[in-house]
Amino acid sequence: MKSKFQPDKNGYYGQFGGAFIPELLHPNVQELADNYIQIIESEAFQTEYKSLLKDYVGRPTPLYFAKRLSEKYGATIYLKREDLNHTGAHKVNNTIGQILIAQKLGKTKIIAETGAGQHGVATATVCALMGLDCTVFMGEKDIVRQAPNVARMKMLGAKVVAATSGSKTLKDATNEAIRYWIQHPETFYLIGSVVGPAPHPDMVARLQAIISEEMKWQLKEKTGKENPDTIIACVGGGSNAAGAFYNYLDDEDVELIAVEAAGLGVNSGESAATSQLGEVGVIHGSKTILMQDTYGQIVEPYSISAGLDYPGVGPLHAFLYETKRAKFMNATDNEALVAAYELTKIEGIIPALETAHALAVLPKMQLKKDQVVVINLSGRGDKDLETYINHLED
Repeated sequence: MKSKFQPDKNGYYGQFGGAFIPELLHPNVQELADNYIQIIESEAFQTEYKSLLKDYVGRPTPLYFAKRLSEKYGATIYLKREDLNHTGAHKVNNTIGQILIAQKLGKTKIIAETGAGQHGVATATVCALMGLDCTVFMGEKDIVRQAPNVARMKMLGAKVVAATSGSKTLKDATNEAIRYWIQHPETFYLIGSVVGPAPHPDMVARLQAIISEEMKWQLKEKTGKENPDTIIACVGGGSNAAGAFYNYLDDEDVELIAVEAAGLGVNSGESAATSQLGEVGVIHGSKTILMQDTYGQIVEPYSISAGLDYPGVGPLHAFLYETKRAKFMNATDNEALVAAYELTKIEGIIPALETAHALAVLPKMQLKKDQVVVINLSGRGDKDLETYINHLED
């Protein structure tokens, strides 16, 4: 029986999704739509995908019982350690899968967008692994604040193209990538999140579902049952959250919490809390919830976290919000910084700024001692050290 949380044949989750694209891109998108499920479900793909995840990426990632964090918040808290993946984040789960799909479709030139740089690094990594041409679009502002990841991409052989329009962040990098794709439809656009025209959101969600697939058997080993009480994940576009939620979407007894970036405050005018500030509209080829003004023009988002600095959410998350299947919370820059330092000092783990937003909602929750909480630790914090150091000095 098909889940209501899977898209229909036109790529819609309820009213959200679809493919709002120029005519020039239709053949590419249709080719992917016609083939991606068959490719992903094939025995040959699964064998190669799982082999690379195990031997190259280092999966399964641990499900770590955070003893001191649990003691502080009075619950049983586990961290799904996606930060221990090769390249330092969950992004590589998706890029490994998509690069195999690209090869099956005969594509040799890859383009991608990136905000925090983790998807750019993961894309450059798999292109180096497979010997494919790689171009990554990144906001000029993000190139400065995520310099270590830019250096890694270039070392891996990728060409990094700066997006100099708008806020010069993730939204603008995605705009530039789509413009390039329109001009070069022979390329394969390796989208980094559950955004973009259908079937990209579903394809990325399926590839990231390995996170919750592992969580089930790991929880069974540790607690005697597959289901936690609560799963918490940060959300920008939302790929890490989609992966953490995926295999629990139909289990209504599992509470799903998506945490957005509130920036300087939800109503400060410097925020990326899309569910609180957004309305239904179209962005980057998909109908979803996005921040826009009365004329339908996109409102520039803001977050200290480059990976959450996006004015919309993927259509799956818009549907989870509308149906109240997931609870949407938010955290400010300062709350995320405090949470990052807390995890570092009491568990010896430096999280990415994106992940810190998920951690930041723990003080806002009424947790119980026997409540099993899984936080998806989506990335490691070495890319954010300069921001952390500057905050320390302040």
